[in-house]
Amino acid sequence: MYFLTGWPRRLLCPLKSEEEPFHIQPNSQRFYFAVLSETQLSIWFSRPSVLIVSYVESVKAAAQFGFYQQAEWKPDDSMIAVAAANGYILMFDVVGGGEDKYLYEPVYPKGSPRVKVTPGYKEEQCAPALSLEMKRPIDLEAPITRYYSSLQEDLLVSTADGYLHILHWDGVSNGRKAISLCTVPFSLDLQSARGPSLDLEGLYVRDMEYCVTLDGFAVVLDDGRLGFISPVASRFTAEQLQGVWAADVTDGTCVAVNNKYRLMAFGCASGSVLVYMIDTTTGSMQLSHKLELTPKHFPDVWNKTGAVTLIRWSPDYSVAMVTWECGGLSLWSVFGAHLICTLGEDFAYRSDGTKKDPIKISSMCWGAEGYHLWVITSKEEAELVENMEEAPPPTQTKQAGILQFHFIKSALTVNPCTSNQEQVLLHGEDRLYLTCGDPTQVPSSSSDGPHPHNLAHGLEGSPLHHRSAPSPNSISQGLSTLLGHKHWHVVQIHCTYLESNWPIRFAAIDTAGQCIAVAGRRGFAHYSMSSRKWKLFGNITQEQNMTVTGGLAWWKDFVVVACYNFIDQQEELRLYLRSSNLDNAFASVAKLHSDTLLLNVFRDLIVLFRADCSICLYSIERRHDGPNPSACVELLQEVSMSRYIPHPALVVSVTLTSVRTETGIALKAPQQACMAESIMLNLAGQLIMLQRDRSGPQVREKEDQKKLLPFCPPVVLAQCVENVWTTCRSNKKKRHLLEALWLSCGEAGMKVWLPLFPRDHRKPHSFLSRRIMLPFHINIYPLAVLFEDALVLGASNETVLYDGLYYSNKGREPLEVMFPYCTVERTSQIYLHHILRQLLVRNLGEQALLLAQSCAGLPYFPHVMELMVHVVLEEEATSREPIPDPLLPTVAKFITEFPLFLQTIVHCARKTEYALWNYLFAAVGNPKDLFEECLMAQDLDTAASYLIILQNMEVPAVSRQHATLLFNTALEQGKWDLCRHMIRFLKAIGSGEMETPPPTPTTQEPSSTGGFEFFRNRSISLSQSADSIPAGKFNLQKTFSMPSGPSTKGKDSDCAENMYIDMMLWRHARHLLEQVRLKDLGCFSAQLGFELIGWLCRERTRVARVDDFVMALKCLHKDFLWPFPVIPACSISSPFKNGHRKTVLSQRLLKSQSADSLLNSDMDTAPPQASARNSNHTWLDGLGALGPEPKEMNTTSSHGGPQTQEAFLSPLTNKTEECSIGSATDLTETSSMVDGDWTMVDENFSTLSLTQSELEHISMELANKGPHKSQVQLRYLLHVFMEAGCLEWCVVIGLILREVTVIKQVVNFLDSPEVPPETVKSIRSGLLGVDAWASTDCLGYKPFLNLIRPQLQKLIETAVEQVQPEAFQPGASNPNSKLTEPQPGCPRAEDSRGPAPLGLALPLEPSGGLVTEDGGAPEEQEEQAADEGAYDCTLS
Repeated sequence: MYFLTGWPRRLLCPLKSEEEPFHIQPNSQRFYFAVLSETQLSIWFSRPSVLIVSYVESVKAAAQFGFYQQAEWKPDDSMIAVAAANGYILMFDVVGGGEDKYLYEPVYPKGSPRVKVTPGYKEEQCAPALSLEMKRPIDLEAPITRYYSSLQEDLLVSTADGYLHILHWDGVSNGRKAISLCTVPFSLDLQSARGPSLDLEGLYVRDMEYCVTLDGFAVVLDDGRLGFISPVASRFTAEQLQGVWAADVTDGTCVAVNNKYRLMAFGCASGSVLVYMIDTTTGSMQLSHKLELTPKHFPDVWNKTGAVTLIRWSPDYSVAMVTWECGGLSLWSVFGAHLICTLGEDFAYRSDGTKKDPIKISSMCWGAEGYHLWVITSKEEAELVENMEEAPPPTQTKQAGILQFHFIKSALTVNPCTSNQEQVLLHGEDRLYLTCGDPTQVPSSSSDGPHPHNLAHGLEGSPLHHRSAPSPNSISQGLSTLLGHKHWHVVQIHCTYLESNWPIRFAAIDTAGQCIAVAGRRGFAHYSMSSRKWKLFGNITQEQNMTVTGGLAWWKDFVVVACYNFIDQQEELRLYLRSSNLDNAFASVAKLHSDTLLLNVFRDLIVLFRADCSICLYSIERRHDGPNPSACVELLQEVSMSRYIPHPALVVSVTLTSVRTETGIALKAPQQACMAESIMLNLAGQLIMLQRDRSGPQVREKEDQKKLLPFCPPVVLAQCVENVWTTCRSNKKKRHLLEALWLSCGEAGMKVWLPLFPRDHRKPHSFLSRRIMLPFHINIYPLAVLFEDALVLGASNETVLYDGLYYSNKGREPLEVMFPYCTVERTSQIYLHHILRQLLVRNLGEQALLLAQSCAGLPYFPHVMELMVHVVLEEEATSREPIPDPLLPTVAKFITEFPLFLQTIVHCARKTEYALWNYLFAAVGNPKDLFEECLMAQDLDTAASYLIILQNMEVPAVSRQHATLLFNTALEQGKWDLCRHMIRFLKAIGSGEMETPPPTPTTQEPSSTGGFEFFRNRSISLSQSADSIPAGKFNLQKTFSMPSGPSTKGKDSDCAENMYIDMMLWRHARHLLEQVRLKDLGCFSAQLGFELIGWLCRERTRVARVDDFVMALKCLHKDFLWPFPVIPACSISSPFKNGHRKTVLSQRLLKSQSADSLLNSDMDTAPPQASARNSNHTWLDGLGALGPEPKEMNTTSSHGGPQTQEAFLSPLTNKTEECSIGSATDLTETSSMVDGDWTMVDENFSTLSLTQSELEHISMELANKGPHKSQVQLRYLLHVFMEAGCLEWCVVIGLILREVTVIKQVVNFLDSPEVPPETVKSIRSGLLGVDAWASTDCLGYKPFLNLIRPQLQKLIETAVEQVQPEAFQPGASNPNSKLTEPQPGCPRAEDSRGPAPLGLALPLEPSGGLVTEDGGAPEEQEEQAADEGAYDCTLS
């Protein structure tokens, strides 16, 4: 509502004086302030805040009259009355300055456009020169306790002898009346005059204030009793006064009345403020609510504040400022919502934790429109608060000061028509604060910039990531978009408008939040968020000739203004088009008969509330008849409310809504249901509803088409209402929320008037009312309601301490140290769980379900469910008394209706202390059953959360059993993160140390880099394709198969636990291999650090056999998305244009078998240089497969020497079978090639002229290749199976990759005595089976099978030899065997740094594609570390 902002400002009095000011009193408009010190009366101006005139009493007169005490302004500002201590009233005339009319004038530079245009224009910006003339004093012959300007011409003064004096302002003594307090009859109510009458002998009025809307005085008597005195007739005479008093209160200290809400706030010696209202039926004083600090929020000071010394209502009566004897300021909304207090947090404590003394206040008042609070500190405080200048010598006089606190306030306080918007709009004296739009609607600055959530990954890798790193613009754009919900959009009000029209009185924002209008003293201006420009009246005379009276509103692109026209002396309703110039020529004007107090817009209707207590409905229609669109306004209906409204100033807001109670609606006219059904009036905090009366005959004839139905008598819906929100939108899916009425009720929180709908169009129960009022508490002050999103928006004060800037060498603290810097934060709160809970408490579960289902799509719906369970659980489980009808089982049953049930319960449990778990699970079910439900629903992450609960609630055996179940399921589904956690969990259960789980989830528990050690200790044959992976696009995983090493299990205390986990891992690996799921096996090995090679060596003769080669081949094709090869349509060789016979790859593949074998042997035996210089040069050799200069490559590189050369970057290998330029999918995938490779290919293509058939061959080759990623994975698996000696699998992978060398090597190995005869037999029959299958089902394989025909022949002819199986045990490799003999340039097995198992360490290609991990590719090692997690399984 009201929020402190910035630091307070100190106003220094230019006149030196010994006296401190102690009292400040504003005039009715709050433009002038009378400041009193003991013998001095000063008048200050508000903007600029300057001293205008000061009157100093002579010593002689001061001795006669006594010191000044209080001051009061005459309502027309022409006089000031000052009460002096010796019982005198001193009257001062306030006289205009005459010739020197202005004390301060603005000075503009030459050529400035700001010039005086109209008479009277300049004085608005200047402080006028005034003078004070003292008139004859009036002697009341008794000390004056309090006095108050009551009616226009009278002044009411109370004196210590118990009299009330009524004086005329002109000071004529014969107009003076005195009423003795003893003669006023007091009772508890006015009806029966019941109860004892107060004995008022010797009592006097300590404080009093007149309430216009109650027409009486609220008084505090000398003995602390509270009362209300009202005249029976319109004149004050002794016989015609009567009083009521409040029972049981005897410690009253001060009073302030609220005219708009008819409330009387009495301060008490206990430190609380009692707010009373007058019961309209009995006339008795009834306590409405209390304003007091709670021990919950202010444990240190809530009962140590001392008595309340001052209460001040803001000019719009929406908030009250309170101060106590001990000092401090506290702000409350009209019905008791606490907004600010300076007795706690940063106001009360320094940054080092020491306590500050609260500021003590002797007088305070609000400035114009409530933008400032003028505060005069008490004398001892003033010495502390003095400015930071050097202490003056004691002989000099002091300079008095006034503190000015700055506030910004919600637009709802003065212009309640903004309550149907979903934006929060606050206005300070020179700026507006509004909530920014939804961040999803903000256009991104760079279309190709990455999503902000991905930025972290893109920026932390190596420099090779430069391709994916976004530009700085896109980052800032992303972050500002994400933070859009926290910051205010601050709009500075145009200074030209502000200069002459300060203060801003009204502000309004349109529905879209794109246009804002403000109105000050005269005229108005509006601002567009899109163009960031203000529009002011072009003709300043037009601006100065109107003043906005009833407020501003937006209707489509028109500003609707209820204003007073000074020229015609006429109240008008005007509509100005936003897009045209701001000029009366473009305005649509309707004349009004009475002053407008409030204005609101609903769809195409305007509702006005007028000073004669009538409500007028106007229709608006857009017209396009002229050059500019205009709006036509037509009066539809007038409703007189004078019977129900005692005073027009009591109406806080008027709203048209489509909300209705269903009782009066006839089903005959359903089309009227969406019309404006009812009027909502907030009458001094009472929400009154007037519905259309549908009980009469529904006339539906043509001439009566426009006749609107009359309204029923009003019904009171709620009390203590500060704000009302409704919407004119409709949404069938969220009818509950959009057709509800939202109320803000101060300390009572919020209320919602919710419609109840019968389910499935059933007939409603007769006993079920159609609407229900549900109260709920929220932690913020509500300023707007987002209806569909089930959110309340608000704002709160935050503080920042800057006392670190202050060095204590100076004696006095500056204001910046005494007070924190205040800011206003945007806040929001979910309220849905409160409403669902309230419905469940009232046994309206069906309605709760309908409401919850309509909101289930909200992103925070799971949070809503958790909150509901959590709040109910905390309340019931910690209750000291047994709860007769607990709500938790109902809530639990309600949540089971939603798929989030299992997550909600477990999340709530894990955020709740362990002591409450038994109560929770007694209501929702056994955690074991819930765990099993999660497994059945395949929700493994939630199941893992339940596991933690089981581990705390059950014995370890149960936890292990459930953990094993979950581990196996996670393995099966490939949830590797979860698997790693489960391994750690199982180990911890075994070792009984859940608090300190093992650092890594691997089976052998090596160091965290164990996955890399394996590569450093062994040479791996990587194809060139693998080397050429662009680092930014293709990232290696961190974990690979682990080194076995000497077993450390004997030393481990949890040896059995490790064995248990290993058994499960082995079983899963066996299961994958049996089902020919090689891709999953690779992922499994990489993600969990499983020793694949060691395990395969053990399983070589068992599960690592291939029974059906054809089936395995088909599975691999499917698993790796690898296309079956096809035969090109044109298989005949095609000569180039120069006539020389040149062959393309696919043509070679279709040549005769003998030619193929000759070519193949040539390829396999020749070193790279020789094959490059083949006499039969093909154009493919020119594509740079061996780099631009093949001479640079030596033989060692072909045998895996630790060389890094340019050739490694090329994706093209020089085996003719594999000369592919990417693959069919590569052309669309991002992970295909580095740009450089493409350019190389392009250059070559540009110098070649290809025929149609040759292009077809190339495209055919591309089509026969699978994705690049799959190729890398297959090569890795080929390497693993080679190492483990699983030759059958090597053959299958060699077939799918169509690698002649692989088949050739495997067939060569079969000669070795170490290979079991079953393997030879299996490979022979497998290859024959594939050949037979290819002949019938897949002819695309025939060319390749023809290529390996010699190997197949060799197999058939070879005699089978028996070999000892021991030779194939892991680690028992024979260095003399030619199979494992290290190649030249390759690190020997004995030299490797770790005990790695060596099976068949063989170069896969003789083509220069070998890289050793010692020296070959350190960059790739770093890539692995930097980019773990880029792919599920990407191994190379």
